[in-house]
Amino acid sequence: MKRIARFEKVSFNQFKKDFIKVIYNNETDVFNAECGDEKLTTIYENIKLPTRATKGSAGYDFVSPITFTLYPNDSILIPTGIRVKIDEGWVLKCYPRSSLGFKYRLQFDNLTPIIDSDYFYSDNEGHILFKLTNDSRNGKDVTINAGDKFAQGIFVEYGITVDDECENIRNGGIGSTNKV
Repeated sequence: MKRIARFEKVSFNQFKKDFIKVIYNNETDVFNAECGDEKLTTIYENIKLPTRATKGSAGYDFVSPITFTLYPNDSILIPTGIRVKIDEGWVLKCYPRSSLGFKYRLQFDNLTPIIDSDYFYSDNEGHILFKLTNDSRNGKDVTINAGDKFAQGIFVEYGITVDDECENIRNGGIGSTNKV
């Protein structure tokens, strides 16, 4: 196996900024607890870097930093507190855990998040955020507890065309390549 990446935590300040922006200001009302620096510090300290469950696993499991419940058709944007440094020529493709998709139709809003190697160097420290939706057609609620595996990422090598001359540099997350 090629070793081409390393997961890291984003800084506490970046995590706090994104957490407050997306969780506290989230209109879906899924996280209502008072959340001062002490609580955020505890959440941050408990963030676990993604790992594989078995030596044959392709996917690196992401665990949720918080407990939340999604009712049918509800969405949430989860700041994972994680970033990943990836060698050029590789990408991290992300998916919900298979069992959550199968049982609850839990899915990412952009279907397959792609984490490019240059995202690591963005102003937001390459903070990986996942937007999940409970697309249940059976009226099932889904609860993810802090520390539960909810997503997985698989590293994939990619190629470019022989006439590619792109020299643009990214600085941001979703939609940032439209600004280049």
